[in-house]
Amino acid sequence: MRSNKFLKAEQAPLPWDVPGLVAGVDEAGRGPLAGPVVAAAVILDDLNPIVGLADSKKLSPARRERLFDEIRAKALCCSVAEASVEEIDRLNILQATMLAMRRAVEGLRLAPAKVLVDGNRLPPLPMLAEAIVKGDSKVAAISAASILAKVTRDRWCDRYHTEFPAYGFDGHKGYGTAEHLAALRQHGPCPQHRRSFAPVAQSFKMST
Repeated sequence: MRSNKFLKAEQAPLPWDVPGLVAGVDEAGRGPLAGPVVAAAVILDDLNPIVGLADSKKLSPARRERLFDEIRAKALCCSVAEASVEEIDRLNILQATMLAMRRAVEGLRLAPAKVLVDGNRLPPLPMLAEAIVKGDSKVAAISAASILAKVTRDRWCDRYHTEFPAYGFDGHKGYGTAEHLAALRQHGPCPQHRRSFAPVAQSFKMST
C-alpha cells in the first residue's frame, strides 16, 4: 500500500507558469536480481543542446557511453545516486527507487523549480513534480537521466563481474536470465544479490 505522501505528490496540481529550471529524473535497475538501483537527475542547458537523446534502452551501449560523456560535459548540472542492496531488501524495491530518485535530485548543484520523473510514481520532493509515463522517450532531460543511470549501473555490473565472475554480471546486467538463474542454483547468492527477490531467496535456501 502506498504511503499518503506518495499519493499527495501524485495528485498535486502542477502550475506550469512557475518559472525556473527543470530537472529530468529516471532510474535503472528496478528489475535485476542483484546490485543497487541507480537514479539520475539532469538539468539540461537549452543553449548547449545534445543531439540524439532517447530512451537509454533504445540506444546501443557504445552510443550510451558517448552520450554519457556529452551529457556530463554539456548539462547545466547532473547528479547520480543509488539505493543499496541492503536498502532494497529493507524497504522494498519501489521505496528504494524513490529514495534513489530523491537523493539524485538533492545532489543537483542547482535547485530545480520543477522535476519531471519517468513513470507513474513520484518521490517526496520539496518542489513541484510530475510523473510522466514513458517520459524517457518524450522529455529530453528524462532521456538524459535514463542514460546516466543506465551507464552507471552497467559499469557497476562490469566491475562486480571481475569480483564474482561465476554469475555473468557483465552479460545479463543482473537480470534473471536462464544463465543467471543457473548460476544462482549452482553457487547460491553473492553479497550483491537482493535476497528479498524470490529467485534469490529460493537459491539462498537451497544453498544453506
